[in-house]
Amino acid sequence: MTYPLLLSLLTTLACAQTPTSTPKPTPRSQTAAGFWDHWGDGQAEVVGYKLTQPRYGEDRAGEAVLIFVTETFTHGQRVKSDGGHPDEYPVIKLNEVRDFQTGIYDYNAMTSVFVPLSGELSRGLTSRVTFSMQEWCGHAYSDLLSVHALGAEPDAMELTTRTYFDGASHGPRALAVPAGGIVASALPVLVRGLVGELVSPGARRTVPYLPSVLDAHLLHEPLAWQEAELRRAAEPEPITTPIGVVSAWRYEIEPRSGPASTWLVEAAAPHRLLGWERSDGESGWITGSLRTAYWQQSGEGKEAMRGAIGLPVLARP
Repeated sequence: MTYPLLLSLLTTLACAQTPTSTPKPTPRSQTAAGFWDHWGDGQAEVVGYKLTQPRYGEDRAGEAVLIFVTETFTHGQRVKSDGGHPDEYPVIKLNEVRDFQTGIYDYNAMTSVFVPLSGELSRGLTSRVTFSMQEWCGHAYSDLLSVHALGAEPDAMELTTRTYFDGASHGPRALAVPAGGIVASALPVLVRGLVGELVSPGARRTVPYLPSVLDAHLLHEPLAWQEAELRRAAEPEPITTPIGVVSAWRYEIEPRSGPASTWLVEAAAPHRLLGWERSDGESGWITGSLRTAYWQQSGEGKEAMRGAIGLPVLARP
């Protein structure tokens, strides 16, 4: 019997004797143990960062504020509920605000990400992502909405973009949702393990990956799925940050196209995002954090609270 024939026979027998395997289900986007003990107090986590943002071939100094807070969402409207809706479910909202200067004019960008907390979707997906950017050339806006029935996995996301750039605006455009996909705009939530582990310690895995909406606008590229490898260190390590030396988990994300990134997450609860660095020069490093109902801190004199998150108090005329 020749070797190729023997190999074919062994393969046939192996296939005949091996039971059909069931694909491993993707973990759900739901709260980790002890989540509500910390996040159920009705307050937000407000964190300041020293930002370096590459733009027009130069590294720009700026600031970022990341706000994490739980809310009740409605499935039909996909907005915060005021109560009384039959289709409500909990989410964690991330508001990421970036401000940086480019010569005489500045950029102001905000991304809002809504991640389900009750198993609505697979871990890594979002109910909604909205983005807006203002700079002296004009406005840009995107709305990325998961299309699915309440409690069902989405078949697609709908992306709507409006911008002042010629040919870049479009109405709802469908993006198919691959199994196990990760939405990069949600990474500040996902790497913290707030809806379950993104990747186990010491492990690596390759996943479908949707770059951030911010990157799509800054790079003037259409938003499209690709692949990325996720890696996590086997053990926490000491990291020097503007707030001191902190034990942190290191996560690395390397997409097939675009900048690779490193994310450093506080090992102790509540697992704050200490900082991130990217291969294109972008970085953000924590300058301070507080827990507060910030929407109630709008009175005169409350500007001083910016000092608690390590950001300068804005000068008044």
